[in-house]
Amino acid sequence: MAGEQLSSETTLKLRRTFRASRERVFRAWTDPVEMARWFAPTEDYSTQVPVFELKVGGKYCVEMHHKGGNVNRVSGTYREIKPPEKLSFTWAWDHEPDVPASLVTLEFHDLGPSTELVLTHERLPNRDLRDKHEHGWNGCIDRLENYLNM
Repeated sequence: MAGEQLSSETTLKLRRTFRASRERVFRAWTDPVEMARWFAPTEDYSTQVPVFELKVGGKYCVEMHHKGGNVNRVSGTYREIKPPEKLSFTWAWDHEPDVPASLVTLEFHDLGPSTELVLTHERLPNRDLRDKHEHGWNGCIDRLENYLNM
């Protein structure tokens, strides 16, 4: 389904509705085996989740391996976990150690047989990085939609 983008200079907000239960969509974000099947911006990546401590204060690390050989690694700490309604975590790329961690918040709204996901990525340092993340998140969300419809 079509997505809606709302953003400011350093905050990105995306909305997408999936034809899946809220519990199902939440699980796709909170099960490392499921995450590895869809979490990357394009099909050119394979994903590994070497660290996944789903608890407030717990760490995560996701590695996206591009078929060309590059590895993009992002990590952070879980700030809020409220199944199946909300998930919040810090976000920092290993290849950008001088960029402060940003914050990602996912809200899962129950629409009966469907779920609206509202993804807010805030505290990005500038418009350029916000736009790059918008492109990446849209790719991830497209892949999530395909995964949930399998």
